[in-house]
Amino acid sequence: MGSESGLDARETAERVARRSYGKLVAFLAASTGDVARAEDALSEAFAAALSDWPVNGTPANPEGWLMAVAKRKNIDMARRRKTADSAGDHLKLLMGEIGAAAPETEIHDERLALMFACAHPAIDPAIRAPLILQTLLGFDAATIASAFLVSPAAMGQRLTRAKQKIKDAGIPFHIPDRADLPDRLDAVLAAIYAAFAEGWPDAAGTDSGRRNLAEEALFLGRLVAALLPHEAEVLGLLALMLHCEARRAARRATDGAYIPLADQDTVQWNTQAIEEAERLLLEASRLSAPGRYQIEAAVQSAHAVKRLTGRADWEAIAKLYDALAALSDSPVVAVNRAVALAEVHGADAGVRALDALADDERLRRYQPYWAACADLLARAGKRDAANEAYEQAIGLERDPAVRAFLQKRQAALRPK
Repeated sequence: MGSESGLDARETAERVARRSYGKLVAFLAASTGDVARAEDALSEAFAAALSDWPVNGTPANPEGWLMAVAKRKNIDMARRRKTADSAGDHLKLLMGEIGAAAPETEIHDERLALMFACAHPAIDPAIRAPLILQTLLGFDAATIASAFLVSPAAMGQRLTRAKQKIKDAGIPFHIPDRADLPDRLDAVLAAIYAAFAEGWPDAAGTDSGRRNLAEEALFLGRLVAALLPHEAEVLGLLALMLHCEARRAARRATDGAYIPLADQDTVQWNTQAIEEAERLLLEASRLSAPGRYQIEAAVQSAHAVKRLTGRADWEAIAKLYDALAALSDSPVVAVNRAVALAEVHGADAGVRALDALADDERLRRYQPYWAACADLLARAGKRDAANEAYEQAIGLERDPAVRAFLQKRQAALRPK
């Protein structure tokens, strides 16, 4: 192992963090049931890596090195507490350290067990999916709050309480019996999809906070599908993600410019991923247990028809969003339904559907709502209102390429 620059060591640590964060937290937390302490120990281990690796070189097994250091940090934390309550934990940690495998040994993957622990009935249903996102993928509270349309402060407090609940209630880290799966599966699937949705906007892989999240979500989706191959919604979610992922290469021009779905070159869509998604969706339909993810996957399937016919099946898409709206009061579904209605019945129909959502506070800072309003208002000839909606959408957009696309659309509203 030769020495490395601080930049090289930091980049290596970041790569390991993205690839292994959830795996390491899950392994550490499984021994004590204390998720927060596992996260703290791993954070200290990463800090130690940034000090050690530039001097001594990156170890042959960075993941094993981090695990060994994090386990020692975990023990140090227990020692510092020196309370009767921590004695049992301390003993378990010491015994685990004595019998621990060497850093070169493969670390057992406990991620599924941690996901189902976070989805335990004792945890508030509203916080289960966000908790999985933070513990498995290391998302901060602000990122999670944005995905779930709540304030960062409220999300941070809820996450802290949930981790304490896991510890205090002694919630076990294991995959539940089949009879207990339905109550927990929804949260697990919601977290996987939220992770995918957070990584999805970064088509070029340039945002370090989102990089590889879509791939990680697909991995977790396949992991759950391997565990539950006869659960229709598991197959539906995997089909949904594959349909979306199939279009990744078509979403940016060679200069990095954003290309909306309507303008994408279908030749660039990944046919293999689409065909796998279609097989999964067909398999799910045979299980006769329709649900949200299967319907959303069917929406994407109706978009994928464009590669064969030259046009998405908007009539089917509108009907599918009607079905989704009947299952959920999700404002995201309502926005997408309005867009579909505009394609079938004209821009005015879409504008009316969006007007009905104007008082929903959850949409105030939801960029796709304002972008949809701007586009449909412009198509309906309401330039002033469209311009105001574009201002909102541009101000909320994080991606420079999408922001430039919206600015170009806004500029087209001006009189020639």
